[in-house]
Formats: sequence, C-alpha cells, structure tokens
Amino acid sequence: MEFFKIFGGFLRQHRAGILLFCLYGGIFYSVFSLYALEAEAVFYAVLLCIAVGSVWGVVRFLRYVRRHRQLQGMKEKIQYGLEGMPAAETLEQRDYTDLLEVVYQEKTRLVSAMDREKTDLSDYYTLWAHQIKTPIAAMHLLLQAEDTEGNKDLSAELFKIEQYVEMALSYLRLGSDTTDFVIRRHDLEPIVRQAVHKYAPLFVRKRIALEISPLPIQVLTDEKWLCFVIEQILSNALKYTAAGKISIYMADADRLVISDTGIGIAPEDLPRVCEKGFTGYNGRTDKKATGLGLYLCKKILQRLSHTITLESEIGKGTKVILNLSSVHLTAE
Repeated sequence: MEFFKIFGGFLRQHRAGILLFCLYGGIFYSVFSLYALEAEAVFYAVLLCIAVGSVWGVVRFLRYVRRHRQLQGMKEKIQYGLEGMPAAETLEQRDYTDLLEVVYQEKTRLVSAMDREKTDLSDYYTLWAHQIKTPIAAMHLLLQAEDTEGNKDLSAELFKIEQYVEMALSYLRLGSDTTDFVIRRHDLEPIVRQAVHKYAPLFVRKRIALEISPLPIQVLTDEKWLCFVIEQILSNALKYTAAGKISIYMADADRLVISDTGIGIAPEDLPRVCEKGFTGYNGRTDKKATGLGLYLCKKILQRLSHTITLESEIGKGTKVILNLSSVHLTAE
C-alpha cells in the first residue's frame, strides 16, 4: 500500500515529463511513418525510446523514494535542527530549503524568547510566594495572641491563604525543567498522619469525625510530594463535607482510600475532575474552587508512578483511591 502511494506521488510529480515523452514518441512514430519506413524499424526505434525512458524513470523513482524516506525521517528530529535534509536538486527545492531555514531560525528565536519570559515569570512568582510566607507567619502569631472567635475565624481564612500559596509554589515547581523528587521507601502511616495533623484544626472547627485505619505498608515514593497530594485530597474532602466523617484506609496492599460523606460529584463531572481548570458543578456553586488541586495531584502521582481514581455519588460522598504501586521507579 505504501509503495502504491509513493508511486502515485511520483507519477503526479512527473506527469508533465511523462506526457511530453509520450508526445515526442508520437511525433517520432508519425515522422517515420510518413517516410514509409518498414514497421520493424519503427517498432525498434519506439522500443529503444521506451527502454531509455524506463531506465530514466527507474533512476528518478529510486531517487524520489530515497528523498521521500529522508524527509519522513526528518519528522522525528526536525525540532533539533535541519541537519539531515536531503540536498536540493533544483532551484525550486533550494528555495524551499532556504524558506525552511528562515522559518526554523525564527521559530528558534521565538522559543528562546518565550523560555526566557517563562523563566522570568516563574522566578518572580516563586520569589513572591516565598516572600508572602513572612507576613502570613507574622499574622498567625498576632492572631494567636488572643483566643477569640473572631481570631479563630481569621486564622481559618489565613490557613486557606497559606494553602493557596503552597499550591502555587507546587504548581511552579512541577512545571519547571527540574524537580526535587527524592524517591525512597517510606512508611505510609507517618506521611498520612503528617497531612492529617496539618488539617486537624479544620476537623475540629467543622466537627468532622476522622477514622484512620492502620496503614502498615511501605511505599516507594517521594515523601513531600505524596504528603502534598494527601493534603489536597483532605482539603477537598473538608471543603465539601458539612457533616459526617472522613475515613482513611487501605483497600488492598497498594491502594489507599480517602472517603468522605460530603455532597459528592455529579456523574457527568467525574471523568473531568482531574483536568486543569475544571471545577464542575460543585466548583461553580461554591465559587471558590480553582480547578488546580486534583489536576496537580494527578500530575504529581504520574511523576511518582502512582495513579488516582475517584468514585462518587451525589449526596452520599466521594472516594479517592490512590494506587501507590511504583512501576517505573527505583529507590535512590
């Protein structure tokens, strides 16, 4: 099938030359016929023309195939440069090659400019996120000076601001060319309890019960990033659970389950909740969702060779299942 596609392209490219050859052959035959030459002589002359034309056609076709394969091979490495381009055989091909050079150089210039701009912007936001932590910490200390209901409300809101800053930092780090992943074997329970401890004030404030089953397993992962994922899942569970409980347990040797008794997720939203910027019905109703939490979780877990799946029913709650098996990772 590929041969016929190439051969058809060759015929279309050289149709003018082929038609001209046939026209010359017809003229040649007509002139010989007018001079009343013997049919054998005319046939012999035509046969010689066909033989010469066939040799020319085969040579041109082989060069056409070679050039086609060279250009096909360029598809996989065109982003690295134009080296390996077949040599131009005609002035028109030379013009096309020169045009490609100009386009490639302009593309390289634009990519370099965009990379510099992206790096500058990322550096600025990273610096801002680190600097904003200082006034946040100072505000925490000021609010702890008096144990009043107003200060408790402000502390809860300040905690949310701190979490958004952490999310922004994680987003920036995840999008950078280098990450600080350190893959080792860790006990799962201390990681989970670290995340739970961070959100303990919200559990108390919202009067949400917490059930943690024993988690006696080790996982090959990055402790900091897995803890961030669990924190994001707990944050979502607390945000959308007004009453009831949140449970953390192992479904089997590899799957960690975090379930809640919250409002649940609409069936039509469930396949898209991990998409970047997607907030779904709950997010549009709440008006506070960013659409980044579960997206970051999915991207981080992919880097860690883990997976995330969600099961939910409206009005009955949501289960977030983390498959912590590590297929492509090795301990450092």
